[in-house]
Amino acid sequence: MTGTDNAVADDALYVLTAVLLTPAQFPSVLGDDYPAACAALGLGPYATGYGLVMGQDGDGARWTVVVDDVSLVAVAIASWDCGMEYDLSPDERSVVCALPGWPLAVAVAAPGVAAPHDPPPGPGADGGELPPLAPPDPGVWGPAQRRLGADAIASQWADWREQINDGTALSAAGHGSPAETTGDVEASGADGEDAGAGTGDGESASVGTTEDEDVVPDSAHTAPVGGHPGVRRALAEARAYLDAPPPPGRIRSSFAPGDARTIRADGPGWSMAARTDDMAFLLLDEMPGEILPVRRGAELPGLLDALDALAVRPS
Repeated sequence: MTGTDNAVADDALYVLTAVLLTPAQFPSVLGDDYPAACAALGLGPYATGYGLVMGQDGDGARWTVVVDDVSLVAVAIASWDCGMEYDLSPDERSVVCALPGWPLAVAVAAPGVAAPHDPPPGPGADGGELPPLAPPDPGVWGPAQRRLGADAIASQWADWREQINDGTALSAAGHGSPAETTGDVEASGADGEDAGAGTGDGESASVGTTEDEDVVPDSAHTAPVGGHPGVRRALAEARAYLDAPPPPGRIRSSFAPGDARTIRADGPGWSMAARTDDMAFLLLDEMPGEILPVRRGAELPGLLDALDALAVRPS
C-alpha cells in the first residue's frame, strides 16, 4: 500500500483519535490475531507494533495514518483517557503509510472542514484502486461483529454477569478434546459442580451491535441453547491452544479487579470473553447476536489460567 504513503504529506491532518496496533492491543474488527489485523491493513506484523492515527485532511476526507512511534500514540491515548489535552503530531519520519478511510467508527469530526467523507480513489501497491477503510456494517452479523461483541462483554463485565445464574449457564466439563465435542455429557449437579453441556439449561442472551459499536445487555431476549456443538468446538479449540500456541494476539490478558485477569480469546468462528476468577461468555458466527455463558465448574478455571499464561499482555 505504498501508493498512499505521501497522500497527506502536503496537507494538514486534523487528528480525531488514535488506537494501538500491537500484539497485546489492536482493533479486533481487523482480525482474530495481530498478524491478521496487520494483514488487513497491508502491514507486516512488526514486533513492536504500530499506532493508527485517524483524522481528516483539509478537504474533510478520512485518513488513517500508520506510524511506528507506538510510545507517542500510547501517551496520547493515555492522556485523552484521563481527560487531558495532548497534541498528537507524529514526526514525518515515523509515518509508515497513509490509508484512505477509517477502520473504526469515529463519532467526532474536525471543525471548519467538510463533513467526513472518503477521499477519491487512489492507486494501491498493485496499481489497482485502493478501497477506503470502513467500519463493519452494524446491521450484519459476522466475525468482526462477533469480536466486537466479545470486546464489549469484557469491558462491561458487571452488566453481563449480573444477568447470569450459575445454575443455568453451560459448563466447560467434557470439552477437553475434539473427540469429546460430539454427543451429550451427563449432568452431575449445579452450584459449582459440573453439568454437561448436552443436558444443561443454559440460556443465551441476545446482543445487537450499533453504529457506535456498543453492545447493550438485553435480558428480555433469551433462548435455551443446551449443548450447542459450537460451544463444545470453541472450548476444545481453546484448550488445543495449550498444546499448539496460536499466533500472537489470539489470546490477550488485561487487568481485572483483585488478582483476576480478563481473558479475550478468538478462534475460527468463535470469540471468548472471560474472567479468571469467574465464568466465560462465548459468541459464535453460527448464532448471530447470541451470547452463550459458560459457568465456572471444575474445568474452566484451569483452562482460563492456562490461557492467561499464554496470553500477550500490554506492556
